[in-house]
Amino acid sequence: MNEYHGRLIKLLMDKNGQLSYDQARTWVELLWDDFETTYAKAGREYKGSEMADRIVTQWIQNYGDKLHEFVATNPKYKKFLTQ
Repeated sequence: MNEYHGRLIKLLMDKNGQLSYDQARTWVELLWDDFETTYAKAGREYKGSEMADRIVTQWIQNYGDKLHEFVATNPKYKKFLTQ
């Protein structure tokens, strides 16, 4: 999983220059966990890290440049994403 996370962190940092390495890592971990949790709650069979990687990559490509704005509107996550 570390190779997936490393690539996703780099992708997110390339997409959003406002995020530090630690913030990008936290976002990747939150997005990955969110996908796995949602998938499991829906009763779906886990398809492995490749599927999670594909979905998180898609989310980063679609929303990565705006993730730093999320904290301003959702203070619940502020403790995870501020340094």
